[in-house]
Amino acid sequence: MNGIVEAVAELGQGSLVARAVEPSAGEGPGHTHETACLNCGTALVGSHCHACGQAAHVHRTLGAFFHDLLHGVLHFEGKVWHTLPLLAWRPGRLTREYIDGRRARYVSPIALFLFVVFLTFALFHAIGGELDFNKPIITRESPGVAKAAQDNARQLDMLAKERAAAEAAGRPTVAIDRKIDGVRNDQAMMDTIVRGDLPVAQATGSPSAARLAATLQSTWAKVRANPALMVYKLQTSAYKYSWLLIPISVPFLWLLFPFSRRFRLYDHTVFVTYSLSFMLILIALASLGAYWSIGALVLLPILYAPFHMYRQLRGAYSLGRAGAVWRTAALLIFAGLALTMFALVLVTLATSG
Repeated sequence: MNGIVEAVAELGQGSLVARAVEPSAGEGPGHTHETACLNCGTALVGSHCHACGQAAHVHRTLGAFFHDLLHGVLHFEGKVWHTLPLLAWRPGRLTREYIDGRRARYVSPIALFLFVVFLTFALFHAIGGELDFNKPIITRESPGVAKAAQDNARQLDMLAKERAAAEAAGRPTVAIDRKIDGVRNDQAMMDTIVRGDLPVAQATGSPSAARLAATLQSTWAKVRANPALMVYKLQTSAYKYSWLLIPISVPFLWLLFPFSRRFRLYDHTVFVTYSLSFMLILIALASLGAYWSIGALVLLPILYAPFHMYRQLRGAYSLGRAGAVWRTAALLIFAGLALTMFALVLVTLATSG
């Protein structure tokens, strides 16, 4: 129950933050007879001040206050109902409409992104469970582990006999020794994973790799020592720094249209922000599908994501099918790189404290 209450609270907070980004959107006509703006004193013509944009009427009742709150949480200024259908099926048109200045009917990209971030993390908080980092990825009872150990022991026994025969005959044993070291390394890696540690120590081949392995092992030890704290830090960092996905992603999209005079960084930023908003919605739907054990609700968002990218690219940048297809493939790769960079930032922030 506490998780649901906190999730609703976070949803309300997200609506209010998005409302703060677009403070004047959706204001209704005034209900009093002010002749001058209460904010700047300019003579009023219509329901809003033409100088500062403030509504002519300022609510002064408790009922009006809670009406505004409810309106912000449930309706998000009414623009969301014009924005979401286009975002879901015609994202390229929505992106191009906003870039070209036809914006009155739509939620701005950053306001929508903020709202969706709050909504997504509220959902994660409500349905998320505890993660046990101390539970080994595999155990000695896992399928294939015992057989792999037997195969390694048998191979080591054969190599030992082969080495003894070569040594007795005076032949070099360097190649056999390398094989023996490889089998032992494989077994050591398997044993490390079974213990629940990272098998990085067996994969070092240089001083820099050894230092990286030590860092990874130290980080993993911190995670296992207090997994609940680490999960909390990761969630908090992801929540606070989700906006970093935008500047991380924009340069990758620029690479699809390098040195273009028609499409500027602003165009790419609008594209990325709307795209990230919808991808977060898909992640939320897939999470609900996993929580309710509905396979189709998990699979459909995953399959639709590339098609959505294709439609947005084609519509926003007026591309042909071939140009949109290869850019979609490249964008999928770039999205993976951007997410990896973002994850590294989160892990660094979570483990630095």
